[in-house]
Amino acid sequence: MPTGAHIRLPRRFNVVSADEVAKLCYERFSQLPRRGKPEPGREWTLLAAVLQITRGADSHSVAMEVVSLGTGTKCIGQTAMSPTGDVLNDSHAEVIARRGCIRYLIQELHGAVSGQGSSVFCAADERGKWKLRPRVSFLLFTSHTPCGDASIIPMTDSQPQPCPPVTSVKGHEQTDGGGDLKRKAEESGEERISKQPHLEETAETKEEDRGDTEQRGSLNFNKTSETSSQTSSSAVLAQTDGTGLHHQVSDIHRTGAKCVPGGPADPLQPGVGYHSPGVLRVKPGRGEPTLSLSCSDKMARWGVLGFQGALLTHYLQEALYFSTVVVGKCPYDQEVMQRALVTRCACVSDLPAGFAVRPPELLQATLEFPFSQAQTELQHQAGQGRISPCGAAISWCNVTEQPLDVTANGYKHGVTKKALGTAKARSLLCKSELFHSFLSLVSATDPSALPDSLRKAELQTYWDYKQASQSYQQAWQQLRSQAFPLWPRSDRNLLLFH
Repeated sequence: MPTGAHIRLPRRFNVVSADEVAKLCYERFSQLPRRGKPEPGREWTLLAAVLQITRGADSHSVAMEVVSLGTGTKCIGQTAMSPTGDVLNDSHAEVIARRGCIRYLIQELHGAVSGQGSSVFCAADERGKWKLRPRVSFLLFTSHTPCGDASIIPMTDSQPQPCPPVTSVKGHEQTDGGGDLKRKAEESGEERISKQPHLEETAETKEEDRGDTEQRGSLNFNKTSETSSQTSSSAVLAQTDGTGLHHQVSDIHRTGAKCVPGGPADPLQPGVGYHSPGVLRVKPGRGEPTLSLSCSDKMARWGVLGFQGALLTHYLQEALYFSTVVVGKCPYDQEVMQRALVTRCACVSDLPAGFAVRPPELLQATLEFPFSQAQTELQHQAGQGRISPCGAAISWCNVTEQPLDVTANGYKHGVTKKALGTAKARSLLCKSELFHSFLSLVSATDPSALPDSLRKAELQTYWDYKQASQSYQQAWQQLRSQAFPLWPRSDRNLLLFH
């Protein structure tokens, strides 16, 4: 099995710093081939990664390993979604990293069910079920605050507004980067001096849609691109009352993710009244609406349902949760992150066995991703053209076969129109490919060792296998009814493929 970027840290009290996490992720990215990476000084992207944390048996060391890494900022529109599951709908970095981790987990389960062993799983009590090894946990790193609710952050007086006002998308205008303004790496002003955050690996932390790793010594976070400066609001808005006096009104960082239908809408008022905080949002696409929920919403859901998904729940006695979420250097607010990822689901109850509300510890690193928008603007040279988000998405995961997967517009990067609809064009992360990988796992499992939920002869389609994961569906129903009643339901017709 190939080894991911990893580091073994002898640490008293098993402390791992957020900066060590960020550095490891940036190093892993720098080791990848050039294909799919942003053009330096002209294109930017976001990066996310899943790290496997293994505490030493002596409890005095911690091994960190990147098992999945993803980059990307884009999302396809709803009319481009495929009923055969062969299109990658959401290519935001956090989603890419999580889906790559599913590939890694399937490989680990293959080793477990075949008797070859696994560094992640050991046998559980229930027939055909597996659980995390006692000293293993997973951590999610993202180079920027997740799109959606977690990005609605108060601004300091020195910070420019990085995103244009959210407007309705009509027709297919701005088919390249215009729909992705919600994922622009928002520039921060003078950083607040804070203590270096650390993660302490304890028994509790075991539970669970951005090259060069050195931080620049003098970052000009107030520098903005030509596009941003033409459309941005100032950090402090001036309003005039009836007496003609001007009052200073604080502003916020804005997200391009749109409120889901049927709920509160954004007031679009100047300053802090622009957005409705705490609501579900869908990602804007390449010129048309999408059905993909924001990364803030998806990560909040992972804190209750786990990040393993419905299919792998068949094999797991307990859901898998991120013990920690680390964010790179960017505009960040601890209270906003807590609201977006934790508070909205904190009161969910009556979950089935194997599920719980498991909020991650939230940390921020002081190291910035070298391909963030802010860094790209600093490196931009005259004659390079307009700064824009990179059109490709990269997935790397620690698997034996085809660890690297580069996509654009939901398909393999560089495929021709003639190849669309064939296996050659499919991303290894699309629903169809992950489903076939899961079916391969089922076939490799001795019939006597199959989980009870997979002993039904009528299971045929992707929809069938997801619905047969009853505990996951029950947990999802509780989460939806208690916290996210407006979460859009999946179109069954898009899930009936084999």
